[in-house]
Amino acid sequence: MLKVGLTGGIGAGKSEVSRLLVGRGAVLIDADRIAREVVAPGTPGLAAVVEAFGPDVLTADGSLDRPKLGAIVFADPERLAVLNSIVHPLVGARSRELESAAAADAVVVHDVPLLAENGLAPLYDVVIVVDTAPETQLDRLVRLRGMTEEDARARMAAQATREKRLEIADIVVDNDVPLDALERRVEEVWGDLVRRAQRSGSN
Repeated sequence: MLKVGLTGGIGAGKSEVSRLLVGRGAVLIDADRIAREVVAPGTPGLAAVVEAFGPDVLTADGSLDRPKLGAIVFADPERLAVLNSIVHPLVGARSRELESAAAADAVVVHDVPLLAENGLAPLYDVVIVVDTAPETQLDRLVRLRGMTEEDARARMAAQATREKRLEIADIVVDNDVPLDALERRVEEVWGDLVRRAQRSGSN
């Protein structure tokens, strides 16, 4: 099994790269999706979040009000640390569970937005960073996700710098390119990952 960490700044196009890798045979473990699952209604994770932040972070139907919680934690690093201390262990446990269910010769891609921020690179055999210029990120967040420029800049500033992400990269995927060029690059990367998996399997 080859354990791959995939990361990139918000708006870099990481989801598109993970989709292309899955199309070629990768097993995807999506930390964001798991982070939503572990605080779904009725879970111990949601109960812990409510205990820490109060019932105001719930919507009328009892689910987590993500925009309201996001507004609280993105403005306060200490509150963000509290949230992370609840969610990250739950996400880690579920990720390990899913990884252990994958085939022995699988290329398992962990989509981890905060891989650089949380010093997680040593957990993976290979780290792939999806890289774009900050101007591209800002444009995508405002134009495609409907964020205000102020909100987009705040989200970007809360993440690791571009330089810090590139420092931990074994493979860089440039996503300041048209989709067909991105697809060609992902095809190259997939070939590299398969070769690495075969080598690790024969050791």
